[in-house]
Amino acid sequence: MVFRGISRAVVRCASSLQLLFRLDGGLPQANLRLVVDGLAGALAIGVVATTPVAAQEKPSSVGLGIFTFTSGPAAAFGMPGKNAADLMIEQINAQGGIAGVPVSATYVDEGQGTQGVIAEYRRLAGDAKNQVLIAALSSANCLALAPLAEQLEVPTVAWNCDTHQLLIDGKSKHMFRPNGNTVPEFVAYALYVLERKPNMKTVAIINPDYAFGHDAAKIFTAALKALKPDVEIVAELYPKLGSPNYQTEISRLTTARPDVVFSNLWGADLENFVRQAAPRGLFTSSQVILAVGETVLQRVPLPDGVIVGVLGDGWWMSPDAKANPEAIKFAEAYKSRFGEYPVSPSIKMANTLVYMKDAYKAAMLKNGGRWPTRAELASAMQGSKVATLTGTVQTRADNDGLVDQIVGVTMKTPAQPFPVIGDMVRYKGDSVMPQVGQDPLAWISTLTPEFAKNLPKPGSYN
Repeated sequence: MVFRGISRAVVRCASSLQLLFRLDGGLPQANLRLVVDGLAGALAIGVVATTPVAAQEKPSSVGLGIFTFTSGPAAAFGMPGKNAADLMIEQINAQGGIAGVPVSATYVDEGQGTQGVIAEYRRLAGDAKNQVLIAALSSANCLALAPLAEQLEVPTVAWNCDTHQLLIDGKSKHMFRPNGNTVPEFVAYALYVLERKPNMKTVAIINPDYAFGHDAAKIFTAALKALKPDVEIVAELYPKLGSPNYQTEISRLTTARPDVVFSNLWGADLENFVRQAAPRGLFTSSQVILAVGETVLQRVPLPDGVIVGVLGDGWWMSPDAKANPEAIKFAEAYKSRFGEYPVSPSIKMANTLVYMKDAYKAAMLKNGGRWPTRAELASAMQGSKVATLTGTVQTRADNDGLVDQIVGVTMKTPAQPFPVIGDMVRYKGDSVMPQVGQDPLAWISTLTPEFAKNLPKPGSYN
């Protein structure tokens, strides 16, 4: 039975990775084989720990394994997540921990590569102290870890895994995602830009060359084609992650002069792109959409009118966030410690820890106040509805989260020395997500202009 279970895990992991890499033409198949072989080998030699003995007695401390990028270019996105985790754990402990038990974190750097991440996940899962793991930032790592979460029966909360492929089979019992995914995120951008530029005809795309970039292009394009069939995609550019120079791509974009340029570049890549594209007039010749643009508002001088969002509801200045004293407290404490306000990865991490803490509370309420087991924590997450710092997340039957989507445009305000998000809209999570079990792209193809007419308009959320 053990070996049959291991084999199933290997097959499922391999299938997930192959699905990912089919969408990512820029990553060599040899690397995929190396990762899959490494995982298979590790499983085959019995390195997989058996499910740790349930912690029935209240422990002296509760551990959290938290996976993010703390090195390399992706750390520009990963470190704000780690900073938020540090701050949130400190605040949780200042309030008495979880049912009186202090929380401590062990961080894993995803910059070491997927094989190392898998090994670290297995090590942390083998320690009963770590009842819940928070993993991960990279969609590739999330897809690699999901089958391990099921096999080891460890509640694992995806704090940033955007790929819609993560929970697409609807069979996960231990992997949870309270932060939305690529489908609602990029359908929301298509809806917003069509309201701002209803007569747009041409679109160019510049996205990073891996699953997140290719998934986003596919979903955004499919939504545009469904809502406005005469839109033409005039260029699709996929520079490698970590590219320092975008002059060639910017030349192609300025020559094509599309009505709209869409990009989900992020981190240092996005900062480099903005700094190089602005002097060449890209932001005046085209309506630019920067899907992860909120993360650089405090770092680069974005002009007014750029469409940006937060891939969810995590804007620390949204009306909902400003009405939540806990969100204000968190944002001010973050600014005081780290020198800038929290960006969307910070809020995603903070909301994930709120989600985790709520699971402990719900599990103990259900079991008569005893310290929960991993199984009881997973059960508490299933179908949960949790009030976060910036909204509410509803966990669906497939363990995916329904999270509202905030989109807006950059604008100046005398209250801040950097652009903020204005003319906002907040799309309800269930309005931009297919039903459980429904094929995402098939659902997107059914969208119509009449569907869009019934949604809130830009500026309705200010």
